[in-house]
Amino acid sequence: NTPPLRKSEIEYYAMLSKTSVHHFGGTNVALGTAAGKTFRVGIMTITDQGDSDLLNITEENK
Repeated sequence: NTPPLRKSEIEYYAMLSKTSVHHFGGTNVALGTAAGKTFRVGIMTITDQGDSDLLNITEENK
């Protein structure tokens, strides 16, 4: 649900910093729920995955 221009900007900056981008196939409400939040999430950065399974959830929604 992220606007195309914003999505392009994020992908561009990720490419410059050699950071991978994972696209979530679900809705922004589902992404917020997966992150344990009660609000919609359009873009999320994971700096330390820890023991969470957020990256596995994104793979399941592809």
